[in-house]
Amino acid sequence: MDLDVDSESAQRRHCAELVAQERSGHTAVVEGNRLYVWGGYVSIGDDEVCLPSDEIWVYDLHRGIWEMFSMTGEVPPSMSGTCGCYLNGHMYIFGGCDDNGQTNQIYCVNILDGKYAWKKVTPNIGSPPSPRDKLSCWVYNGRIMYFGGYGRKLLRDIDSSNRSFIVDEASWVEDVFWGWNNEVHMFDPSQASWSEPHTCETRTNDVHCLDLESWTWSEIVPISTLPIIPLGRSWHTLTAVSDNVLFLFGGLSVDCKPMSDAWLLDVETKKWREIEHPYQNKPRLWHTACPGKDSDVIVFGGSCDYILLVDTGHCNDALVFQTQPYPLFRLCEDYIAKNANIDKTLHKHLPLLPPVLLQAVQQRMSYYRPLKKKQH
Repeated sequence: MDLDVDSESAQRRHCAELVAQERSGHTAVVEGNRLYVWGGYVSIGDDEVCLPSDEIWVYDLHRGIWEMFSMTGEVPPSMSGTCGCYLNGHMYIFGGCDDNGQTNQIYCVNILDGKYAWKKVTPNIGSPPSPRDKLSCWVYNGRIMYFGGYGRKLLRDIDSSNRSFIVDEASWVEDVFWGWNNEVHMFDPSQASWSEPHTCETRTNDVHCLDLESWTWSEIVPISTLPIIPLGRSWHTLTAVSDNVLFLFGGLSVDCKPMSDAWLLDVETKKWREIEHPYQNKPRLWHTACPGKDSDVIVFGGSCDYILLVDTGHCNDALVFQTQPYPLFRLCEDYIAKNANIDKTLHKHLPLLPPVLLQAVQQRMSYYRPLKKKQH
């Protein structure tokens, strides 16, 4: 991303040892070789403090370097539990929880022009979902699909004949009820329109699939000759790494233990496979997980504690998971970058590399730099 003259006006702080602050409940998206992190909260004493909404942290996945950019425009309030995605050069966020509770506003920001100016999106058609946080979203055919979330509804808006809203029996005030949503909503940025497809549910289980043509839910029943399937959990991430493979990481187990196991689900064969990784000692929950280059998954932030009891273990490291074998070019690039500074012969012959490869290796070498990172 080459910054133009206008983008230079955006205030920027950059240092090889600068690292985004620990956080949970944040939003993250990947575009190219960059991870963009916004929002979330951190615990200070007994208080949950939302992080500034007028800054965005950018992590260069190739060089392993953080930058922080100031944001302008119609800046949203500081929030956690916001749902975010990337579409056509923009990061869109919806919902979340601020000092006044759950919201149902949608904002977008161009993350490619270097200006980082927020814009509040006003719908032209339809009505947004009810206020909520902790929901999920994905992009399909140029539209953003939203599912689930925890929020509030008026009693008159709750349809007891279906399961579109599961009331939290312990949380209600007069005719306002809180609970879990089971709805699908669709936002079309080109028309600034909201709609709610009518979905049909067949059966329920731990893994569900929504057909975006027929809007029909169905279950995915794992097939295995051995009882090797992930344990039940919440606060985890499930990330698509290809058209038919999902990556599951972390979460909170049914006995309230933070988890660090990683699994791949092939939705065509309906088989789970646990994968080995170097982060077994780094359990995470309420983190983000974004698909990256070469089917990598980049996990950032989250908590390593049971956040409902001990909310102090927020994290700020970026964990890169390899889910598929790397292509030969990347293997060579990584090997040279990792060993160039410790192998004198290899370092001596670096200038003999083709210019494009040399530039890539020089940038990649900073990723393997032996520096102790400091917290911002």
